[in-house]
Amino acid sequence: MNVYWVECTTRESNTPVMTLIKEQMKKNPPSQQKNPTINLFNRQRKVKLETALLKEFLKKLSARLLLEKSFSVVVVSDSRMRDLNRNFARKDYPTDVLSFPCADEPGMDEGYLGDIVISVERAASQAVKGLDNELRILALHGLLHLMGYDHDKDRGRMKRLENQLRRDLDL
Repeated sequence: MNVYWVECTTRESNTPVMTLIKEQMKKNPPSQQKNPTINLFNRQRKVKLETALLKEFLKKLSARLLLEKSFSVVVVSDSRMRDLNRNFARKDYPTDVLSFPCADEPGMDEGYLGDIVISVERAASQAVKGLDNELRILALHGLLHLMGYDHDKDRGRMKRLENQLRRDLDL
């Protein structure tokens, strides 16, 4: 699984998704919400998705992790993911998932955790138990990064937690 954790402060705050999210957060700041908001955006046309299934999983996962902060998941094409990976991780190829923690993003409410971007084409190509399951696995992995876990630095802590959650959530 290729994941690059990129701080939110390194990216432009005026991207279409960030602009949309900021507008939503101004209207209803996460810190004033009882339950965190989970935004799900399908920004690709390569693969037909049933987003309701992924949204339900994200709600279940959020509750399981006792999250109090909102976050967004954006599903994109390989070409868009390659652009993001090149611009933010300096890798000129598409990857399966990128996480953008937003702890220090100017203009964002402290109740916003960040963004997860998933390539639907990468997910489809590496899916063992189907695309829906792979999208859930990638969303879980990205969310753990938003929560501060880093498999490159934590001596297996993230991997153990992710494996336990995958068992618990039947992934």
